Amino acid sequence: MYNVDTRMTKPKTLFISAGDVSGDIHAANLVRALKELDPSVRIIAIGGFYLKTLADEFVADLASQGITGFVEPIKKLPQFWRLIKQVRYILQTQKPDAFIAVDFYGLNHQFLKVAKQENIPAYYYVTPQVWASRQYRAKELAALTKKMYVIYPFEPAFHKKRGGNAVFLGNPLLDNMPKPQPKDFNIAIPQNHAWKLGLLPGSRATEINRLAPVFYQTFKEICKQFPNTQGYIFLLPNAKEEDFIKLFGERPPQNFHFVKETDYKIRGQMDFLLTCSGTATLENALLGIPMLVAYKMFYPTYLVARAVIKVPYISLVNLLADKPLVKELIQNDANPQACTQEVQTLFSQPQKLEAMHQELLKLRASLGEPGVAKRAAADILGDL
Repeated sequence: MYNVDTRMTKPKTLFISAGDVSGDIHAANLVRALKELDPSVRIIAIGGFYLKTLADEFVADLASQGITGFVEPIKKLPQFWRLIKQVRYILQTQKPDAFIAVDFYGLNHQFLKVAKQENIPAYYYVTPQVWASRQYRAKELAALTKKMYVIYPFEPAFHKKRGGNAVFLGNPLLDNMPKPQPKDFNIAIPQNHAWKLGLLPGSRATEINRLAPVFYQTFKEICKQFPNTQGYIFLLPNAKEEDFIKLFGERPPQNFHFVKETDYKIRGQMDFLLTCSGTATLENALLGIPMLVAYKMFYPTYLVARAVIKVPYISLVNLLADKPLVKELIQNDANPQACTQEVQTLFSQPQKLEAMHQELLKLRASLGEPGVAKRAAADILGDL
């Protein structure tokens, strides 16, 4: 355990960078843990809403911009070059004790290069999934970081083969997730049951624009066969309901609800979730909630992704289970008809929902215990 006596040590300055919403949340948890262990720590940050509330110096908001894919970031190049130049200036003038990257390979990779040039030790918290595509990046990360905190138990061996110092302290999602709520899928008459169907169309504008209408139409179709179904769409804290109503093309019925929450209380009550591929799929698994996973992207980006991705599934759940545990629908297959067919099949056969629920609980057990951010914070401060 890291112990600090601020009377005997010079206060440390740490520069932390996150580029999307999930990374911003993980980075914020790490910062809270760092400040709890050492209140004198000064934080410089690039991130989003959560880091901005915690940082002593906030440089830029990247998380809210929703930058994804291979083609879309090209439009942002002038902004990125300015930010890299700004990071270099901060590292040169303030000489932080360490640079901590959180997920978001693209820009963080460039920041790590600058930190290396300025002789600033670097750490990677929530290492990008380079094992899934472009595995050559693992050697680059090994050369640029002092240590990587990976989030899946198989990753240390992968990085070790490529020269990386990687440790698994548990999956940081466990720090945010409550225990799964009890589920009872022993339903006598499924057609009469008040099913709770959740919609998670993503956190980025491009994801939401493509998937929210598909998921909403699926909900409407499900209600035709299961009329007591209640629909819930889960929104980010700063999202506007009116924007979703415009996407739907109508004001939803009374059995459709908009939800903004941070404690997963309502999501944990769902029977089934329509989910955008990404971190949300693993969150659902930790909650033990059956789901299907969909993804639609800019078509040129999809073609590039199909060429470089070397794993058989798009969802973290199926990758960890090493089998098609949940249905995946990609590009044109992610349509209301296909989604409806999957949900209707499972609602008509609740025993299949129960089997999926039990498999997801097994996955949770394989990902460690809560307290991941605190263990990583203690390790970083101990190193320094």
